[in-house]
This record gives sequence, C-alpha cells and structure tokens, in this order.
Amino acid sequence: MEHMKDNVFVIGIAGGTGSGKTTVAREIASAFGPSDVVLLEFDHYYRDLTRLSPEIRASMNFDHPDSLESELLVSHVRALKQGKSINRPCYEFKTHSRTEEAVVIHPSPVLIIEGILTFVYPELRTLLDMKIFVDTEADIRFIRRLERDVKERGRSLENVIAQYKTTVRPMHLEFVEPSKRFADIIIPEGRNDMAMHALITMVSQRVSRSPKQTSISS
Repeated sequence: MEHMKDNVFVIGIAGGTGSGKTTVAREIASAFGPSDVVLLEFDHYYRDLTRLSPEIRASMNFDHPDSLESELLVSHVRALKQGKSINRPCYEFKTHSRTEEAVVIHPSPVLIIEGILTFVYPELRTLLDMKIFVDTEADIRFIRRLERDVKERGRSLENVIAQYKTTVRPMHLEFVEPSKRFADIIIPEGRNDMAMHALITMVSQRVSRSPKQTSISS
C-alpha cells in the first residue's frame, strides 16, 4: 500500500477535557468507514504504569505532556502515512494501565488524531495537515468531565473534583489553552452544525466518497 504514502491527510483535533473534541472526531469518522477514515485517540497512548502500585498510579499527573507516550504515537502516524499497519495500544482508565491486547489499525486516506495535548508536541504537529481546536467554556467542560468520570470510569465525586483542582485545570492553563494558537480552525462549544458539515464535506472530497447518512449530512 505504498501508493498511499503521500496521500494520507492527517487531521489533529485538540481541546480541553470535556470540550467535545472526541464527539467531533468520532462523528467525522463515523460518517465514513475505516477504509476511508481512521481515528487514533491519544488517550490510548498513556504510558504503561503497571509496574506501580494502584495508589501511586491514581496519584499521577495524567494531564502533563510527559504522561503520554507521544513518541509511540508519532511513530505510528509516520507508519500509517507510509501505508503500513500498526498495533495501537489499549488503555484501561479504571486501573490506569494498558491492557495486554492491541488493536490493529490499517492505513486509510484520512487519519484523525484526537486528544487534549495533540498540538503540544512539535514532532506531532509537523505531521498534521489540519489542526482543529474545540473551544468550550470551562464550566461546561467540568460538568461533562464529572459526569463521564463518575459514570464511565468508576471515579468518585471527590476524586474527580480533587483531580480537576490539582492537575486538570493547571495543566489546561499551562499546556492546552496555549496550544490553541496552532489551530487552523476553532469550533465553539464542541458542537457546531455548520462547521461539522464543512469538515465532513472536506473529508468526503479527500476520500472521493459521499458520507453515510448523518444527522448533519442533509
């Protein structure tokens, strides 16, 4: 599949926790199929902490750039751009560790990279053909994160609030918010039908195929 080498279009989607960036990324990807659009969620690239005790794992700063194995993601993006398949790691949030399984990802014409710190790493930015920042107010983002972490990740209310105060908010102000300056497109409030329609139309031109029926495709 080396013919794809110079034709892979890489879209980076960033934004604060709970901003709606994952929803944007998944909606674009789901409008097509895995042979046309592949989504890599940066969250799966958290460093493996299985060597540490559960207590120490839970106390780590997961919002600092060092918490993610960005070098592995960069190598995977380069491989996909070269028409090669990769073994994407799987991360379990409840235990703060990687699972033993890996997901095989095959190259496609469009690759989406999604994560809060996507624009922070210079070596990753150079691989992005388009950078989208989902910009949502802090109070809305906090409420969304609170609901998600309690319902989906087994966290307590107290734990979520403490983590938000000690690491999430400070790291957002230090790393995520400043990275907005690298964005080519800013989507407000995590959901904008006009912006989504334009993005899906752009992707359809890249893959030379009409999107599947979606809530905004008409």
